[in-house]
Amino acid sequence: MEIEFLFLALGLAALFAGFVDSVVGGGGLIQLPALFTALPNALPATLFGTNKLASIVGTTSAAIQYGRRVSIPWRVALPGAAAALVGSWYGAKAVAYLDPAILRPLILVLLVAVAAYTFIRKDLGAVSAEPAHGARSALLAATIGAVIGFYDGFFGPGTGSFLIFLFIRFLGMDFLRASVTAKILNVATNAAAISFFVGNVELLWKLAAVMAVCNLAGALLGSRMALKHGVVFVRKMFLAVVTVLIARLAYDTFLR
Repeated sequence: MEIEFLFLALGLAALFAGFVDSVVGGGGLIQLPALFTALPNALPATLFGTNKLASIVGTTSAAIQYGRRVSIPWRVALPGAAAALVGSWYGAKAVAYLDPAILRPLILVLLVAVAAYTFIRKDLGAVSAEPAHGARSALLAATIGAVIGFYDGFFGPGTGSFLIFLFIRFLGMDFLRASVTAKILNVATNAAAISFFVGNVELLWKLAAVMAVCNLAGALLGSRMALKHGVVFVRKMFLAVVTVLIARLAYDTFLR
């Protein structure tokens, strides 16, 4: 009975995480703490890897759903994803040498800046202002992918939100285009992290499979809601998730 309740509780958490993550990222805020609460005696690396296994299914589904309705800027998405793949792998390896907690104060400051900038700039991401993507855009996307990919492998909170913001700010995308591009890079970072964890730690495969199905259901619902309600809905979700991220990191940094 305890196992059944555990699977049910974590399945519900994964469902909600998939919904949030498919819109603006940030599903790890829900899914990962749920895993640590439900399985306090498990190794952190095991839970991180299990979380990635569950997440990648929903992220991939969301990318496909968006791709059917929103044109994907492949000229920036592909180099960005390739760089993110490499960055995430090395970020996961770096955990063995550095404590990810050292990043908390810096990430907190950056998230506050992102939230303030987005609140002030009411028109940010409202309409697409993309240039004709060429070598400069590809280089920018690869740089963003490498840096945020490393961050995702090393620490992780807010990866999707950072990607969306940077694609809007530096590549002129609207929120929907930025979201679908971020999903493609996020699939790459998850795949790299999974390949590292599979070879180095024990993963909870049955639990991951249940959570993956629930995460997928949430992602399907979330991506459809985003496509139906458009840029305004995604912007509001983005600000809500960033605000929660700030509160969570502030608590972990100063009160824990």
